[in-house]
Parts: sequence; structure tokens; C-alpha cells
Amino acid sequence: MATAAFEDLAETFAFLDDWEDRYRHVIDMGKAMPALEDALKVPATKVDGCASQVWLHPRIADGRFDFAGDSDAMIVRGLIAVLHALYSGVPVAQVAAVDAHAELGRLGLNDHLSAQRSNGVRAMVERIRNVAADAG
Repeated sequence: MATAAFEDLAETFAFLDDWEDRYRHVIDMGKAMPALEDALKVPATKVDGCASQVWLHPRIADGRFDFAGDSDAMIVRGLIAVLHALYSGVPVAQVAAVDAHAELGRLGLNDHLSAQRSNGVRAMVERIRNVAADAG
């Protein structure tokens, strides 16, 4: 149940031959993301469980989930962009049904992230799910 944006990303990853190209693409996605305003980088938006500093600021409009995010690490900013492609625009009631592990596996991310990065992604997904559950 991936969004069109995530399907586009999966197609792009299918054309990238090796992990280094995919890694660079994830970093480029992070560079392309707008920075989160400093005023939103507060304890309430900080994601615990990440080795890097990570902030997710959820937004729900018309029953659909969205968020802005930022990190002090470029690869993590890219991972936030990947999660944004996966979750942005999903109806709040369906956020919990998104199998992030399986979808990220389609990109090969599960096999190529360090244990710390994988834990950070899990923490971000958990935050997204909790916010959506609270809003639903």
C-alpha cells in the first residue's frame, strides 16, 4: 500500500545498479528537503532512539497524514525524505497498515543500514504511527 511518490522512488532505485548509487540518491533526497524551522526543533518533535538528532513535525489535514522533518546527519535527512514519500498523503486511519519494513526492504535499505540507523528508522516509524493513532 505505497503512495505514488514511494512507487516512483522504488522505480528509481530499480534503475540504480549498486548500493553506493542508492546511498547517494538518499543523501540527495535529504539535501533537497526543506529545512525544519528552528522553532520546531523542540523536545516534543525530537525522536528518541536515533543516533543522530532527528525531529519530526506532523501535520494532519483533511484526514491525511503529512510531516516535516530534519536531522543533523545527511543520510538521516535522506531517510526522513524516504519516509515522507512512504507516508505523506496517506489517510490517518491507514498509516498503521503501512508495512514500512517491507516497503523499505523493496529499496534494499534493510540490508544496507547499520544497526544504529535501522533503530533510528524504527523509532521514526513508531513516532509516525503513534501520531497518526492519536489523531485518528
